[in-house]
Order: sequence, then structure tokens, then C-alpha cells
Amino acid sequence: MIQSPASAAPHADSPVLQVKPLGFPWETLDPFLFCVYHDDAYPAANAQMGPAASLAGRDIGQDFSRKDGWSMYHGSAVPGFPAHPHRGFETVTIVRKGLIDHADSLGAMARFGQGDVQWLTAGQGVVHSEMFPLLDEKGPNPLELFQIWLNLPARSKMAAPNFTMFWSQAIPRLTALDADGRATEVAVIAGRLDAPHAGVTEPLPPPPDSWAARPDADVAIWTICMAPGARWTLPAASGKDTRRQLYFFKGASVAVAGQAVSRASAIELRANAAVELVNGLDEAEFLLLQGRPIGEPVAQYGPFVMNTQAEIRQTLADYQRTQFGGWPWQGSAPVHGREPARFARHPGGAEERPAESAAASDSATA
Repeated sequence: MIQSPASAAPHADSPVLQVKPLGFPWETLDPFLFCVYHDDAYPAANAQMGPAASLAGRDIGQDFSRKDGWSMYHGSAVPGFPAHPHRGFETVTIVRKGLIDHADSLGAMARFGQGDVQWLTAGQGVVHSEMFPLLDEKGPNPLELFQIWLNLPARSKMAAPNFTMFWSQAIPRLTALDADGRATEVAVIAGRLDAPHAGVTEPLPPPPDSWAARPDADVAIWTICMAPGARWTLPAASGKDTRRQLYFFKGASVAVAGQAVSRASAIELRANAAVELVNGLDEAEFLLLQGRPIGEPVAQYGPFVMNTQAEIRQTLADYQRTQFGGWPWQGSAPVHGREPARFARHPGGAEERPAESAAASDSATA
């Protein structure tokens, strides 16, 4: 991923408000708290579902080195993030390549990837682990994902935790063709996309206590992939106070409302304006995050996000006392075997799997 200084300052009448280089993590706007992009070129797997490579020179347990194109993160044998707590917000995890093994203090577990999305409302508190099992012992094991933290308003911070899976086949996807037949594909994880000549994508239902469940919150989470030379107009948002950030994370160059952007960038846009995107010579990819701000104070201490420091102190006391229900799994970094099939087992034992032969819902061509 290229990182370098931002493009020239936008014109005063441009819908482009600001362009900044991408860092780690990516800067976000209220109602979002955090966005991180992992793109790891893991090698072949060993018998323990970790990398068949030396771990020498890595700070095991805290490895964000990207040595040889990958990191172990907080994992010691399998890369990933062993058991850790959250309170007061939601995680939206979009896995584009590879697999994640999830386990949590609610007793839920899942293996998901290949375009699947997990939406976890931490609410009053949950402990979960997110491990990245490597299953191919003969070839590489690429992993690519976004994790997005979406804040909860004060009235919902102590809501009951909720675990939701959006399987890849159920995620609305729209393919728009420009006048020259060049394609732009949009995957709609949250929000509604109205596209001329292509109908309307019906939004996926976000968890009930999410800020995204409020129609007036105008939350949207979309990924956008443009073929070389493609043109596509990003439609205006519906909310008057909506804020919008477009992350250009793959590709050589793109014009955004006529402004050239030639580096990986976070582009803040006027949400009430339609914006034409014109791609350069390579395939380009974007993540769009938008929503009406919650507009409340944010007090954060690591994985806890409340409104006041007093609430943070109470959260620390609650976690020390209850461990948010405890940890029902053996070890802090469980993985779910060598079978690659994706599944989710919910609290109480109900199990679901993706409909493997199902076509993507609400797909259309413009």
C-alpha cells in the first residue's frame, strides 16, 4: 500500500473537503471511531495453522512489523487477536480474503471469510478473540480485511451484546457500467444505494441497537471496485448533516470531482453532493464510510468507549469483577480445526452456514 503526502488542496467550491495520506489506523469521522486495513501475505501453513516460517526477529505477542509482508499481531502460534474485551461500541469486520475464527464470552463461535461480514455489538460488554488460521500447507495464505469501529449513542452503550453474520452471498452488490462498458462494483454492507437504471438495493438489517438501525442516521459502509478507466458517480447522501469519508486504498490514480489523487488517501467529501469518480489505468478500490454524527462526548480507554471518564472507571471495575461473563473456551486463542467450511454458532447453540449455491442478492447491472 502506497503512503505519501496528500494531493493539492481542493478548490473552495469543490465537494472534496480534504485529502490526507492513509496511515495506520485510518482516520475516521463521527459516528465511526476507528478503521484498520489488514493485508497480509502469509506463507504456507504449518501443522498448527500458523505460518511455516521462522518467527525470529518478531516481537511475539505484539508483532505489527509487516516483516516479509505479514504480521503475527498479538498471536503467538496462529496470527490474530486472542481474547480481549470491548464495551460501548460495535465492530464491523469485512473479510475479503482468508478466514477469521471468532469465539466470544457469549458462547458464540464462527469461521467466516471470502467476502463475509461479522457485525458485533459489544454493548454492555463482550470478550472475543479473532484468529487468522492458515489452512493451505502447500501454498500462500493471503488475508485481507477491514475492521471498523462504529460508536453507540449513550442510550445504547449498555445494550445487550449482539452477534450477526452477513454471508457474502447475501450482501447486496451492484455492478454499474459506464458509457464505454467499464464496470464499477459496489458491495453494500450498510445503508441504501439508489442507482439509476439499476433499481434500489434493499439494505441489510443492522443490529437493533446500532446507530445504523436509525434511518435518520444515514449510515453507509460500501466497498467500491472500479475497472481501469471506469467512470462512476457516487450519489449524494440523503441526510442533511451526514459526513462522508472515501478511502482510496488500491490503485495508481483516480480523479475525484475532477481532482487528481495519486496516492493512497482518505478523502472527506461533502455528503450532500454527487461526486464523479474517474479511474486511472489500474484497477482501483475504495471503502466508503458515512453517517450522521452521534455528536456526544467520547471517553475511550483502549477497547472501552463511553461518554465520560467516570463511565470508563466503572467499566474497568465491571470488567475486573465479571470478566463480561467469563471465557468459556480452552485457551485465549481458539481456532476451529482444518475444515475450511464457514459457519456461525450463536449463543444458545443455533447454527447457520452460508447458502453456498445462492446467488448474490439484489445484484443489478446499470
